[in-house]
Amino acid sequence: MTTLADRPTLATALKRGWRRKCPQCGSGHMFKGYLTIGEACASCDLPFEPLRADDAPAYFTIAIVGHVVVSGLLALESYAHPPSWVQLSIWLPTTLVMTLGLLPYIKGAVMAAIYCANRAD
Repeated sequence: MTTLADRPTLATALKRGWRRKCPQCGSGHMFKGYLTIGEACASCDLPFEPLRADDAPAYFTIAIVGHVVVSGLLALESYAHPPSWVQLSIWLPTTLVMTLGLLPYIKGAVMAAIYCANRAD
């Protein structure tokens, strides 16, 4: 078990979580699938079950993707006035790709933030 002094800073833990690595050691994988969390880190045995992110990653992902997509859609509409099918062909795939691309990384970062919030235990 690591002591409180050996634990990473919030910034370090968030970087490790964003990379979907263990927030404590930075070498073990947190996920065994796309969003499926492993039981514990293979390197330092940190249990991942207490780091339950629940709906927070989806909320943050929707907030980020929504701001990008809605801003882009409104900007394109105000400057070019394309037909609706052009807007749909641009922004629906963009929404899908951004959402599916960002979600596991944001989930890892949220789990790392929870790890840092609970580290005084």
